[in-house]
Amino acid sequence: MSAFYAIPLVLQSAPVADNLPLGPAEFAALNGVEAISLTSASLQQPAAGRQRPGADAAETEAEQTIEVEPPEPPAVDNESIDGRRRPGYNDPLPDLVTQENEGAFRAPPPEAFPTDQLPIPDRWRLIESLGLVTEKWWDPYNQNTYKGDRPINRDKVPWLPIKGDDWFLVANAISDTVVEARTFPIPVGVQTTQDPDRLDVFGDPASLVLSQTFITGFALLKGNTAYKPPDVEYRATLAFNVNYVDVPERRVLFVEPTKPTHRLDHFVGVQELFFDYHIRNTSDRYDFDSFRIGIQPFQADFRGFLFQDQQLGLRFFGTRDNNRFQYNVAAFWRLEKDTNSGLNAVTQTPRDDFLFIANAYRQDFLIPALTSQITLAYNRNREADDVEIDDNGFPVRPALLGTLRGREYDVLYVGYNADGRVGRINLTASAYGAFGEDRNSFFTDRPADIRAFFAAAEASYDRDWMRFRLSGAYASGDGDPYDDVETGYDAVFENPIFAGADTSYWIRQTIPFAGGGRAISVNGRNGILNSLRSSKEQGQSNFNNPGLILAGAGADFDLTPEFRLSANANHLWFENTATIEALRNEGSIPKDIGWDLSAAAIWRPKATQNIVLRLSGAALLSGDGFDDLFDRLGDSGTYYSLLANVVLTY
Repeated sequence: MSAFYAIPLVLQSAPVADNLPLGPAEFAALNGVEAISLTSASLQQPAAGRQRPGADAAETEAEQTIEVEPPEPPAVDNESIDGRRRPGYNDPLPDLVTQENEGAFRAPPPEAFPTDQLPIPDRWRLIESLGLVTEKWWDPYNQNTYKGDRPINRDKVPWLPIKGDDWFLVANAISDTVVEARTFPIPVGVQTTQDPDRLDVFGDPASLVLSQTFITGFALLKGNTAYKPPDVEYRATLAFNVNYVDVPERRVLFVEPTKPTHRLDHFVGVQELFFDYHIRNTSDRYDFDSFRIGIQPFQADFRGFLFQDQQLGLRFFGTRDNNRFQYNVAAFWRLEKDTNSGLNAVTQTPRDDFLFIANAYRQDFLIPALTSQITLAYNRNREADDVEIDDNGFPVRPALLGTLRGREYDVLYVGYNADGRVGRINLTASAYGAFGEDRNSFFTDRPADIRAFFAAAEASYDRDWMRFRLSGAYASGDGDPYDDVETGYDAVFENPIFAGADTSYWIRQTIPFAGGGRAISVNGRNGILNSLRSSKEQGQSNFNNPGLILAGAGADFDLTPEFRLSANANHLWFENTATIEALRNEGSIPKDIGWDLSAAAIWRPKATQNIVLRLSGAALLSGDGFDDLFDRLGDSGTYYSLLANVVLTY
């Protein structure tokens, strides 16, 4: 009998274990000998639930039994087995692929790229490729190559000597229009007058000024300037001014009495022309060192009390500690200015007047949110032998005061400035001491020491859309013009943004010092100090002056993001009248200058600086000291200034 036939007999005659090691299919695949051996091994294992030989049924049932469930056969995946498919089942079809870019190559697999970075086109070419922006050269609001938003395409300007793909052109154009009607004490001419029927020292105070300035600038920059300083910068800015003035008296606009009482003038000035080089980065936060050479703007402090101008100079500057520390070291050779426009006259020989400045800023110094600055400035003037006549024929150097002799001086300014916040209070403060020597005092013709002081502060409080301000300023005056110490404070070239700035009457207007000097003004245009200069632009600093005290209050109201109203009220005094008493040969002149009241409305359509319209009005309610100097028969003692200003910027 063969083994295959013996297997069923064995199974019928002996107990069989339920857990055969092989399934039916595997069992059938074995040959006879292997099947018998496997079955015999299984028969030797007693199955649970069966009576053991030699034991009764009760004993067997009392024992714990273990039920073993046979494993379920694996499920058959008819859908994934090739050649087998369940009737009525269809595989999902892949998405339809449409070829949009004929001739394009398939994207490389992910393995072709590094795992830690993925290069993409630069931000300018990426926007160009996607077609997100359609550039218009005349559009200042959107991306524009002429605003430096995109690099220069060298293929379009092969004549430009640049290398690399990170050069940018920044062009700007500004139109500044001023219409100003004003009144101020206008002295009557010595030789003749426009109104011979009057006996007053002062004539009709009304005058009109029209001024139009066009400013065009270009800058060529190398580097990604969005997050770090440029590597190289070339900049040039030209300004063209045309102005018209109409006054009621002769010898105000021209020294010759035969000239008319109106004047039309124009001038082109070079306001910027410099090269800037990025020396190095000093940290991974792009702290840097740079130098700049040429005609460049510079402001010595936060509000322009000491020096704010565009002059020919060399400047080293940079930052440290994530821009928390900033420094400047600069030297300037002062240029002559055009008389009627105030622009730089680069075709004339520069003045023998030099300014050396070093300052350092530190953010959060001692007080969080308050930036502190220290300044050292040295003004070296050697114009004692210089005789300068302005474009209208009036002498400006030396000033026609006292002995009329030429002067030269050395002055060291030591200053501390602060700007920021102390709690809820916004604070700006400035303090300077001026120390040096005047080689020739115009009162004594002897050398005199210079010891003068200045301090100013403005505190403001913000309440929602309103800001309320308090202002105070002090400039020491000279108490004895005939001694050998000059204590009247004067700056180098001030342009203060303070106490209403050029909205206020006293800062905007120039008051002639009639009767005490020829071609001399009490104060300068866009200046706060009573410096008794021949000209702020062309004259010399003067430390024999009456000084100033100012106390004021003001408020700004941002009615909308585009519209602001401002109001200011300042009271002014001379700090010491000894100098003007000596020059006017008067025994006693009161210190009270008067009240300066002003208001302004500023509208910025679209809340940008591209269009700014300003309308302002100011009045000086003269005090006893002002009336003593400039009294006019029948005059009410009130002077005004009305200003309309439109600034368009591209």
